[in-house]
Amino acid sequence: MNAIEVQNVSMRFNMAKERYESLKEYFLAAMQGKLQFEEFYALRDVSLSVPKGEFHGLIGLNGSGKSTLLKVISGVYKPTKGTVRVNGAIAPLIELGAGFDMDLTARENIYLNGTVLGLTPKFITEKFDEIVDFSELWDFLDVPLKNYSSGMVARIAFAIATVTKPEILIADEILSVGDFLFQEKCEKRMAELMDGGTTVLFVSHSIRQIRRMCDRVTWLEKGRVRMEGPTQEVCDAYADLEKEAGDT
Repeated sequence: MNAIEVQNVSMRFNMAKERYESLKEYFLAAMQGKLQFEEFYALRDVSLSVPKGEFHGLIGLNGSGKSTLLKVISGVYKPTKGTVRVNGAIAPLIELGAGFDMDLTARENIYLNGTVLGLTPKFITEKFDEIVDFSELWDFLDVPLKNYSSGMVARIAFAIATVTKPEILIADEILSVGDFLFQEKCEKRMAELMDGGTTVLFVSHSIRQIRRMCDRVTWLEKGRVRMEGPTQEVCDAYADLEKEAGDT
């Protein structure tokens, strides 16, 4: 059985044709019926199947639709067209800081974000030390998150999301903001999750990381699937394209 089944999904956004200097100008134009939009498709007829227990990578240039696809799968966006079926509970690490209140301390945010992910306060209390141990942020536990670096926020987010042994983990560039030692620690945690049957859908701009971690890879280009298949095959084709672009 597939953990994730995406069939012919398109995602359309309406983009304002004109730029407005303030919200006042925007709403005034809206009230006067002067707003003009143009359609932008972030995804076009994308299909993707991820079997249970697979570590599946998503690659592509910026703007190729990777993050949009993750948000559609996670239920953040409803697709304009097509269907998405998810068999299992998702732990999403899509947007750094999502589910956090940056004015609250890390201690408070562990309970806040854990609740957003569906954890009970009792469970969070039981796992609290494990979460903080993994993030290695005991010395900053009572510091507001607004004073954290992006790497420190990523540590907390990853520690909370993976303490539950989720059925499906969706991660969008979550390891790109941490130091290499913490990246290795996260990779080890994800490998342990997969041994327990967790499915991972993973976005990274590091082809080396994708090669090392993924079973299969989907390559998105301008909102469409350009290639899908075994990791080395897809990554080799993508690397050839990067090389050609560098030579021009």
